[in-house]
Amino acid sequence: MKLPVDFYTHGDVLAITRNLLGKYLFTKIDGMVTGGYIVEAEAYNGVIDKASHAYGNRRTPRTETMFMHGGVSYVYLCYGIHEMFNIVTSGEGKPHAVLIRAIVPTDGIEEMLLRRDMPMLKPNITAGPGSVAKALGISRKINGFDLQGDVIWIEDRGLSFSNDEIKAVPRVGVSYAAEDALLPYRLFVKGNPYVSKPNK
Repeated sequence: MKLPVDFYTHGDVLAITRNLLGKYLFTKIDGMVTGGYIVEAEAYNGVIDKASHAYGNRRTPRTETMFMHGGVSYVYLCYGIHEMFNIVTSGEGKPHAVLIRAIVPTDGIEEMLLRRDMPMLKPNITAGPGSVAKALGISRKINGFDLQGDVIWIEDRGLSFSNDEIKAVPRVGVSYAAEDALLPYRLFVKGNPYVSKPNK
């Protein structure tokens, strides 16, 4: 049920972002499987996107993962605090990526509660990219991992959302990107309580 490599490798990062909504993201960290289905994600359109780490073909030790073949994890540290999980898309040398911003937890919830130091299940357990990564045990240790492997992967379990159920709005925290900050590249499921910033 894992998404095939060709799901990630065509050139339309916005279409991939749209199609990821409803797909199930899983990790197996320290023998524990945790996961849930994606309800919010952001597209980053490679070298032409001023909000992208790889804008202008910028290659650094951090961004090098973005230039890999589509279908691998790109994990980076934000503000020195939060690990952020992205999916590299497109072909090798074309640094497109999708940031996973929210999931609805379905598997391994007890483990997620421990990782998030939460006594009971509330939507903020996996609302926001930092929360998603922490709940699923994602860190830079799995940066560059193949999504066909057994540490982190995405499955199609038949859940889908109609276009009427999805809203496209500008991305979060990219005001530095000038006009590209206004692009409607953040997609989320309307009315879902796990969406991190539903009214923006």
